[in-house]
Amino acid sequence: MVKGKSMVSEEIGLNEALMGAGIEVSETDLGEYIIQLAGETPSHIIAPAIHKTRDDVGSLFADKLDIPYETDPPRLTWIARKALREKFLAADLGTSGCNIACAETGHITTVSNEGNIRMSTTLPRVHIAIMGMERVAARLEDHDMLLRLLCRGAAAQNMATYVSYIGGPRSKSQADGPQEFHLVVLDNGRSRILADPEFREMLCCIRCGACLNHCPVYGAVGGHAYGWVYPGPMGSVLTPLMIGLKTAGDLPNASSLCGRCEEVCPMSIPLPELLRRQRVRQHQAGLGHKRARWALALWGAVARRPRLYQALTRPAVWLLAKLAGRAGRLRRLPLVGGWTSVRDLPAPEGHTFQQQWQARQRRQMP
Repeated sequence: MVKGKSMVSEEIGLNEALMGAGIEVSETDLGEYIIQLAGETPSHIIAPAIHKTRDDVGSLFADKLDIPYETDPPRLTWIARKALREKFLAADLGTSGCNIACAETGHITTVSNEGNIRMSTTLPRVHIAIMGMERVAARLEDHDMLLRLLCRGAAAQNMATYVSYIGGPRSKSQADGPQEFHLVVLDNGRSRILADPEFREMLCCIRCGACLNHCPVYGAVGGHAYGWVYPGPMGSVLTPLMIGLKTAGDLPNASSLCGRCEEVCPMSIPLPELLRRQRVRQHQAGLGHKRARWALALWGAVARRPRLYQALTRPAVWLLAKLAGRAGRLRRLPLVGGWTSVRDLPAPEGHTFQQQWQARQRRQMP
C-alpha cells in the first residue's frame, strides 16, 4: 500500500494495524517518508519532519537505503523519489486523507505541494480515502472559500501546487485512475464534540497549521512534546476532547494565552478562550496534580491582595536575581524542577514591574 499524507490515519493507528495484518505500507509524502524510516511520529501537521536537519536525513537515508552519505537537499529529494517510484508501481492499494469534501458535487479534494498524493490515488487498483466527518462543505462556493483559506494558512499561497478533485473510480473511457474507490467517514469522537456547545467550534479547524507556526510555546518545545497526533494550540484544545482530559490534561496548560493563535487562525476559532474552558473543566473535575491546584489557590489568594502581593514579590524577585548572578539564569530552583531539569530558568532583573514603572514615571517627571 502507498499512502498519501493523512493525519486522520495517524489518529487511528492505520499503519500499525495494516502492518500487523501483513500489509507493506509506504508513506509517500517526503516528510512522512523520512519520519517512517526514522520510526517516529510527525512533529507538525503540515511539515511532519520539520525537526530534522539535512544532516539527519542524510544519515537516515545512508542507513536505511544503503546509499552513500549525502546532505544536498535536491539530491536527497531525488533519492527519495527514486525509491518511492518503485513503491508506486508495485502497489495494489492507495490511501489518502481528504482536506475538504463537497456535498453539492459529491467530490473530495486533496491538497499538496508534492505530486505524491496523485500518484497514490491514481496508480493503484484501489483507492481508499479517509475523511473526518467535519470536512464536508455544503456548497461548492463554501468549498472553494475553505480551500483558499487552507492554502493561505498553511503556506501563504494563493493555491497549492497540486489540488485534486476526486469523484470516484475511473470510467471505462478514462485511461488512468483506480478501478475501485472507497470513502471512509471517520467519527472518532467528533460527534461528541459536535454535541458540546462549548467546544463545537473546534470542528471548524481546517488543519492549516497557522496556529503552530506562530505559537511561541510550540516553537520552543516542538511537536513531539504534545504527546499525540495534533500539536500546538489546536492540539492543546482538540486532543483532550478526543482522548480525554484525564489523559491529556497537561495540554490546556501548555499555553501562555498570548492570543497569537486566534489572530492568525483563518477560521477565527477562539483558541485562547477554548483553552481557558478546558482549564475550568479540568479544575471542576478535580484533575491535575494536587500540588499544582494548591499552588494556584495560594497564588489566587495572594494576587487578590495587592499589598500582600507586593510585599512578597519584591524580596522574592530581588533574591532570585542575586541567586542567578551575572549569568541571569537559574539552573536549579525548588518547586520548578520539571523545568530546570531540562533547561535553565531566566531570572528576573531584580525589580518588580511596579518598581520599574514607578522609576520610569519619576524619570519622566519635569
